[in-house]
Amino acid sequence: MQNKPKEKIRMCIVCRGQSDKKTLLRIVKNKEGEIFVDKSGKANGRGAYVCKDKQCYDKLCKQKALNRAFKCEVAQEIYKKIGEEFEQN
Repeated sequence: MQNKPKEKIRMCIVCRGQSDKKTLLRIVKNKEGEIFVDKSGKANGRGAYVCKDKQCYDKLCKQKALNRAFKCEVAQEIYKKIGEEFEQN
């Protein structure tokens, strides 16, 4: 009997819904302070997960959830770059 690898469950920082890591968008803040979308899911740094849904993106911007998650001021341009990622998905 083989052990099946467990799904990695993560929580959306906006809606608090839990989902498989692969279905969420990962945003990372690395040691240099750069904040970016991590398409590989393996970049070093502090990660925050967001549902790939327009409503969560709108709330992410409105609530400035990344500021809370990363405990720093996040520039509006970064929110815009993340919005471009949402449009592609």
